[in-house]
Amino acid sequence: MLKSTMSKERVHKKRRRRAFAVVLTALMCGMGVFGCAGSAPDSASTAGGDAVGTEERGTTYAQKAVDFDHKLDEYAPLKREYNFYFTYKMVHPWWDAVALGIEDAANQYQQKGVTINYEYLAPEEALAEEQIRRLTDAAGRGFDVIGVDVADVAKVTPVINELIAEGQKVMTFSSSDAGKEDGCDRIAYVGNTHNYEDGADLTEALCKKLSYRGKVAILVGVKEAPCHEDRALGAKDVIAGYPGMEIAEVAYDEDNVEKAYDLTKEILEKHSDLAGIICCNMCNPVGAARAVVEAGREEQIVIVGMDHDQEALSWLKDGVIYALGVQDCYSIGFDTVQVAVKIADGHLPGEAYPEKTEENTTIIYQDEADGMLRILYGKME
Repeated sequence: MLKSTMSKERVHKKRRRRAFAVVLTALMCGMGVFGCAGSAPDSASTAGGDAVGTEERGTTYAQKAVDFDHKLDEYAPLKREYNFYFTYKMVHPWWDAVALGIEDAANQYQQKGVTINYEYLAPEEALAEEQIRRLTDAAGRGFDVIGVDVADVAKVTPVINELIAEGQKVMTFSSSDAGKEDGCDRIAYVGNTHNYEDGADLTEALCKKLSYRGKVAILVGVKEAPCHEDRALGAKDVIAGYPGMEIAEVAYDEDNVEKAYDLTKEILEKHSDLAGIICCNMCNPVGAARAVVEAGREEQIVIVGMDHDQEALSWLKDGVIYALGVQDCYSIGFDTVQVAVKIADGHLPGEAYPEKTEENTTIIYQDEADGMLRILYGKME
């Protein structure tokens, strides 16, 4: 698994941007994924699917799915300098890819004579209390806009509302929103608006692969994290629609590879007839795949999961993982900055930007894995 090249606190200042972007471009994935799904292999093929396409087809598909060519829209900022604060759930490579989009947008504004200063911070673990502390601290430091990837809707929403009432401009971004339907007064959201659908789509692919019969486990991630819980709910609802499908266990791995590995080992020991594992974050497909291979059960168990981890893509290429839903991390970061500028200028949703800027997820299969690895991580041996 790729390790982050950034500091634990990830404070990004203008003077560090260009070097950071170069390093992340080389090592991470700066995603820009269109909303198209790969074609699922025939459900009768072996676990993990057959490589039905050629290398050329896989590379061509990846080039269509990943777009680094983002340009600022025509909006003219009202100021020459902005100060933003962005905090997210936890230190994790997934948010490094979001950071690359943020960085690129900031650089493009700089070319237009507009300076974007920002801090991009997260705790080591996803704790709502720590996120609340960071938001409260940022509120006293004079930022134009505060952005948050919500760790816990119930706990963080009252704090967001309090900050808004005090005159702070607060938005949400990334993969977890606290929306108007949750009683949250945040101004706007940029990110994944379809986590439930992502979980449902991946589970539908798994069920089809299993001919709609079998016992499965669900690895969720962080308890109360909206994106993880919504994907798990989508998975549960799909499973409930097929009498031949059964959920053996639901477990929380805290978005940690080693914990996902340990939990999967325990589940495999308890369920000799397990047929599938549904993974709801970026780390658990890796932990699950390691445990399944170690147990020698990769031909028996179908794994589906989320995102672009290099090791996960390699397991997908080898057929150990059946499908991955890859989010458009790069666009999340890029569009977050554009929306933040407009919020800072006093615009409301519907004037220069929507209340929710929806980013996309692409489901990829084995025949697309090699192309994705080449596009995102360079030539693979």
